[in-house]
Amino acid sequence: MKINHSETLQSLSPSEGLSFLSENTSGKIVFSSSFGQEDQVITDMIFRNDLSINVFTLDTGRLFQESYELVDRTRAKYNQQIEVFYPATSLVEKLTKEKGLNSFYESVANRKECCFIRKIEPLKRALKGAEVWVTGLRAEQSENRTEMPIWEWDEGNQVYKYNPLINWTYDEVLAYLVEHKVPDNPLHRKGFISIGCAPCTRAITEDEHPRAGRWSWEASQKECGLHAG
Repeated sequence: MKINHSETLQSLSPSEGLSFLSENTSGKIVFSSSFGQEDQVITDMIFRNDLSINVFTLDTGRLFQESYELVDRTRAKYNQQIEVFYPATSLVEKLTKEKGLNSFYESVANRKECCFIRKIEPLKRALKGAEVWVTGLRAEQSENRTEMPIWEWDEGNQVYKYNPLINWTYDEVLAYLVEHKVPDNPLHRKGFISIGCAPCTRAITEDEHPRAGRWSWEASQKECGLHAG
């Protein structure tokens, strides 16, 4: 029987919700961080309260140097381990041998293939054995996320998904980072609001949507497939 914590979690703050799940979940809870500003908020809540939630990240092999530096700064601040999952070498070698290093520019299908190899396949390994998957999703981030609930069952990954910041505004995220002196990526101050792989991310202008800088050469829902709607 599925467990429904929706009503309880709706009534709690994100920090309280994380604590509630940590105390009331018998299985493993994991948090996937891409080291975006939302993810840094949740990382701070987990480490600040010493919660039993494993924090991990996916290294696609194509990240910005600033992103790698932030991983080390975060580890140093909290003196905590952050597990890193990498793409399967054989899959990356096959892709680049058959299609080159930048095939993702050629079509949406090619881009999704690259995202699958570098993100989705490693994520499935990271989620193996977990009961709850915590994410940093916010409804404002994209059209695909506006209807996402705070608590849901992810059929594809066979795991419960908790989105504690789903109803937060970007201003609330920024205020938290300042109040708690949480490190974030300096690229955010250069117009990179949503940061992914370096070849697939550009800075945006003030009048553009936060996700406009991701895969800006294509017209799509601006999703890699980690969080299917």
